[in-house]
Amino acid sequence: MSDKTVFDRILDGELPCHKVYEDEHVLAFLDIFPLSPGHTLVIPKERRAYLHELSDEACAAIGRVLPRIARAAMAASGARAYNVLQNNGAAAHQAVFHVHFHVIPKVGDKGLGVGWVPGKLGNDAAAALLTSMHASLQG
Repeated sequence: MSDKTVFDRILDGELPCHKVYEDEHVLAFLDIFPLSPGHTLVIPKERRAYLHELSDEACAAIGRVLPRIARAAMAASGARAYNVLQNNGAAAHQAVFHVHFHVIPKVGDKGLGVGWVPGKLGNDAAAALLTSMHASLQG
């Protein structure tokens, strides 16, 4: 099947991985193109491209596992800081279209570099956003 992602192939046992953790809902493994030592990918076994498509159960399982993986990555790398990164969509730099979280230890100059240009939220814009978001949450 050509629509399989590399993560589907890992879940199906077609490709090996350096497994850090596994349970019935989640698999975590070392990134083979790490930004720093201990860079780990955490994926749900539920096969969805985007975070908003995941079931509540899959999200809860990832939420329980992420802190454990962060502790393990920090212990293994000696890092005192780390980033958790999750991208949705090509425009947001998602390269593999299966939900995944990166746990990236910051070790010296190795790790995630982030460019952040903050804007300013005005009251009118906030009110419009809240109206739309609240309606979406109720639906």
